[in-house]
Amino acid sequence: MSINPSTLIATIINFVILYLILKKFFFAKIAAIIEEREELINEKLDNAEEEITKARILAIENEKILKKAREEGKLITQQEKAKADKIYHEIIEEANEEAKVIILRARKEIAREREKAEAQLKTQVVDLAMELAEKIIEKNIDEDKNRELIEDFITKVGNS
Repeated sequence: MSINPSTLIATIINFVILYLILKKFFFAKIAAIIEEREELINEKLDNAEEEITKARILAIENEKILKKAREEGKLITQQEKAKADKIYHEIIEEANEEAKVIILRARKEIAREREKAEAQLKTQVVDLAMELAEKIIEKNIDEDKNRELIEDFITKVGNS
């Protein structure tokens, strides 16, 4: 293959003409499209950086809100626990007071029953003594019989 100078010159001239035509009609448009694309990409990058910054700020705010909510939750839990403890102690105190009242009533009832039993016992003792006196007077017997009647009386009182 040999290089023909006229073909080479014609090819160079054709290339230059084609370059000038492309430069006049297409290069400016292509440069404008490329510049527009660069601006769009830069704008999207700036927007992405802004969104990332906003997301970081929101994450920090959310973390603060979450921390505050946890603290409030702990405080509420402590307050409710304190209320429950107070109610528990009030219930225990009321139960103790009620138990004291029941014990006092029971003691009063026991004292009444004791007094009643003692009164009945005294009545029975008096009745038995009266019976014994009647028998002694009726029989007017000797001293041995009187002792026997008294011992019998004491036995009956002891069994009652």
